[in-house]
Amino acid sequence: MTRSVIVNPRRRALLAATALAAVGALTLTACGGDADAKDDKKGGSSAAKGADITISSKDGATDASINATGVKVKGGKLTSVKMTAVPSGTAVEGTISGDGASWKPKSQLERGTKYKVTANAKDDKGNAATENATFTTVSSANSFIGTYTPDGGAKVGVGMPVSFTFDKAITEKKDVQSHITVSSSSGQKVVGHWFGNQRLDFRPQEYWKAGSTVTMKIALDGVKGANGATGVQNKTVTFTIGRAQVSTVDVQAKKMTVERDGKVIKSVPISAGSPSNPTYNGQMVISEKFTQTRMNGDTVGFGGEYDIKDVPHAMRLSQSGTFIHGNYWGSPSIFGSANTSHGCVGLQDARGAGDPSTQGAWFYNNSLIGDIVTVKGSPDKTVAPDNGLNGWNMDWNQWTAGSAV
Repeated sequence: MTRSVIVNPRRRALLAATALAAVGALTLTACGGDADAKDDKKGGSSAAKGADITISSKDGATDASINATGVKVKGGKLTSVKMTAVPSGTAVEGTISGDGASWKPKSQLERGTKYKVTANAKDDKGNAATENATFTTVSSANSFIGTYTPDGGAKVGVGMPVSFTFDKAITEKKDVQSHITVSSSSGQKVVGHWFGNQRLDFRPQEYWKAGSTVTMKIALDGVKGANGATGVQNKTVTFTIGRAQVSTVDVQAKKMTVERDGKVIKSVPISAGSPSNPTYNGQMVISEKFTQTRMNGDTVGFGGEYDIKDVPHAMRLSQSGTFIHGNYWGSPSIFGSANTSHGCVGLQDARGAGDPSTQGAWFYNNSLIGDIVTVKGSPDKTVAPDNGLNGWNMDWNQWTAGSAV
């Protein structure tokens, strides 16, 4: 005998709803499981865990470094990186590394400039990833930079100091100086000296050793130089020292003796500053060379006494206007017999700087920036150490006393 079961219509509806809910739950669970399994087969989860791109400057930053901006990827390789200035759209050149793991700009970015970066990468299963960032580099108003001499790759004379001129007054001198290191392959100890708040020079106790290599490491990026002024430079610069040449100008004898590597190679008749406009005494470094240049007395306080537009073979010895240069306008008889200039050292030369047989041309062609020209016997004072690159006129104790570290 079969027992009949009477089900309340309301209960029947509830049971049906419960069953549907259970089926729905199973369906949802199954969909989730199927999707995960399907993605696993296609590598979707690996994509989520795969190529991970990092742009070093954060999106939205307003004080990004001009040096450190780059792109790196883990778990994959970069396929393309595009950086442009905003709003100009000017592209920034850069290079993806050989292993595809990083990208960096070819040169420093500009200060106070907005940039946009789009980086693309793929993992080893071909899954793509993209990262974007828009940022603005630190402004000129909130940063400082140092122009320096000599430049990388230069070959200079034994007297050439490393000289920095900063575009902001530096109050945190110790921090700034400690982030610039200068070393020589000769093993000479190199010490910095501050001339005021915006100039820092480095030199050894004696002239650099001929043939040595000098390396300066500039690690100022992020270093506080003063209130509201942060450094932006990060660079290593190497230059070499040439042969040892020191030329001595004897004002009384009116001649210059050129000594190279300890041996006299030439004696040159000169005409130095007149008694009313004498030449500075002291050790002076050739800081610039000009095949021809204009010399105008107005620029150095002499009024309209002279304005020569084509002075040949001119080499700067001081910032205030002392040069050793060729002279074509003076009588040949003055060289070696009379001091007639407004403070410069003159050598016989030809107009146009085209005659290599003249004394002026010879000295110019045989001189390097960084060579020493020492003047003695003049009635004038010794040139100030900060007038040009002439810190050699300060003894070692004075020099080291000006160091902040």
